[in-house]
Amino acid sequence: MSGAYKQLNLTQLEMVLPKLLEHARREQWTYETFLERALTAELDGRERKAMARRLKAARIPGKKTIDGFDFSFQPTLSERHLRELADLSFVRTGTNVIFLGPPGTGKTHLSLTLANQALTQGHSVLFTTLAELAQALESASHPGLMRQRLRRYIAPSLLVIDEVGYTTLSQEQAHYFFELVTARYEHGSIILTSNTSFAQWGNLLGDEVLATALLDRLLHHAEVIAINGRSYRMKDRQGDRVDISTQPARTPIGAPSTGVR
Repeated sequence: MSGAYKQLNLTQLEMVLPKLLEHARREQWTYETFLERALTAELDGRERKAMARRLKAARIPGKKTIDGFDFSFQPTLSERHLRELADLSFVRTGTNVIFLGPPGTGKTHLSLTLANQALTQGHSVLFTTLAELAQALESASHPGLMRQRLRRYIAPSLLVIDEVGYTTLSQEQAHYFFELVTARYEHGSIILTSNTSFAQWGNLLGDEVLATALLDRLLHHAEVIAINGRSYRMKDRQGDRVDISTQPARTPIGAPSTGVR
């Protein structure tokens, strides 16, 4: 029988069939009920397997949910707006979502929330930081490999680019970034998080003209969400402020030690 299962591609049903047969005998299922349960088991198994593949390919660093986000700590954010984004209409229309704000304000949490929702709904997703993306493209040893790597970032329905603004790009990296945004323009959604205002992207890319052209494509169909709040990571340390003028000076890394500690 195992050969028949493989020929019909019913590998998921093969694994659960003994249990299904046991239930069918014990509960005296009709033929129709047994057939329905058997097909449902096969489809459910395929979906679990597909979800596991999508999750592995996405390289998402953690599972976040919108219910786990503390909107009361960031009152400038609209919870209603974020829940509307979670219906993923922006993915279906190729619209970008850009979270702007200081470090620690929840930009990555919200981007992961939308990415996980997209995975659950069957969309392909890839998560990367801008530094990782730039390094992966620049380190390609020949043009063919670079194109292959670039396609990896073009292909998913949703690409998440985190931590834009922490790394200044080289001229070559900036052009690869522009090429990627251009390739996804009106074809695939990008979620981008940045602690840098758009006015500073000329410095980020090292080229004002290139930055203007990139932003023109990125923002043409985009939801820009600014978070003007405090850092979650620092909220429990508000009472632990230290007067740095009373602290001993630290020896810079690489400087010769005075021998005094």
